[in-house]
Amino acid sequence: MTQLDALVDARFEESVAFLRELVRMPSDTPPGDNAGHAEGTAKLLEKMGFAVERHVVPADLVAKRGMKSVTNLVVRHRFGPGPVIALNAHGDVVPPGDGWTKGPYEGVVDKGRMYGRGVAVSKSDFATYTFALDALKRAGHTAGTVELHFTYDEEMGGELGPGWLLAHGISKPDLAIGAGFSYAVVTAHNGALHLEITVRGEAAHAAMPETGVDALEAAVDIIQALYVLREGFSVVQSKVTGIGSPTINVGKIEGGINTNVVPDKVRFSLDRRMIPEEDPDAVEKALRETIFHAQSSHPKVRVDIRRLMLARALTPRPGHEALVKALQAEGARVFGAEPPAVGVPLYTDARLYGESGVPIVLFGAGPRTILEANAKRADENLVLEDLRKATKVIAGALAALLK
Repeated sequence: MTQLDALVDARFEESVAFLRELVRMPSDTPPGDNAGHAEGTAKLLEKMGFAVERHVVPADLVAKRGMKSVTNLVVRHRFGPGPVIALNAHGDVVPPGDGWTKGPYEGVVDKGRMYGRGVAVSKSDFATYTFALDALKRAGHTAGTVELHFTYDEEMGGELGPGWLLAHGISKPDLAIGAGFSYAVVTAHNGALHLEITVRGEAAHAAMPETGVDALEAAVDIIQALYVLREGFSVVQSKVTGIGSPTINVGKIEGGINTNVVPDKVRFSLDRRMIPEEDPDAVEKALRETIFHAQSSHPKVRVDIRRLMLARALTPRPGHEALVKALQAEGARVFGAEPPAVGVPLYTDARLYGESGVPIVLFGAGPRTILEANAKRADENLVLEDLRKATKVIAGALAALLK
């Protein structure tokens, strides 16, 4: 492990420069036109001597997901006989939004932190995993195979990212590690259901609103009913440490024609986070019943519900114990304290490996919580020393697992 640590240290500045280049290439989703970022990443990997497979998802499938281009990257390095371990991180990110004090696409380093959209979630782990594999290569490791899965559909559900690679038999790993943070090994996470609700009424002049059907009035009552439903969630607690209760969030709303017109259509979308103990079918049924019950007070209004995404929860699969043991041992050695095995209230691409029968946990570069990193907020950042240490942990864990 001393040798691997030294090899990571020897190229740490290159790792930081690698990450900066990834941050400087925008990959916002939406709009989800990320083939350019994939190509830029592939060229950086090829400069390091890796053979890179480019897996282009057909344009019609990409368009159905509301994106413009998806190219997933796979690197396979066979050291010798032994298991295949996949390392997955996603390069697509949410748009930066407002409030940044440092440019979201610059990769500015200030007081030991790098700032930029995606620097923590999860372009950092492109660097973590790449340079951990690089250290194993230079150390002369001789057992097993490591694959890098760098994918571009996590923000839209992952079905065209890892889901695509696994469903088409492009990869069949024995074990997997997904992008995560450095101070815990994540073994479980929430599921998520996204629904789009369209409320249709009839436009009318604002001077005579009684001649129309106000879609916004009905939408307000429906949203209020959903918020009332949410109030009961606090008493429902997951048995998985770190996950907590279910949630509902109405994240987007649009509609209306003009200020002086009764709105004829309002569309909003909601995010329902599901703890591992919940049944997604029962959750969706309850949401639909709540929506239609609230709509019944507005008989002239029509409501359409469309499922945008269903991401099932990640639950531990037999075999994940070896991953936890190796990462905890290396985490204790490198960080000085054993990272706990916990769940998180997020959803990730890891679930797709689990659904395919692949034991997977999450570990990578980053702080104790997403709030510390400002993930998906202005001034997203990464402590670079966490990147260095996480790379050492991954390299050491891979060496142990591949024996």
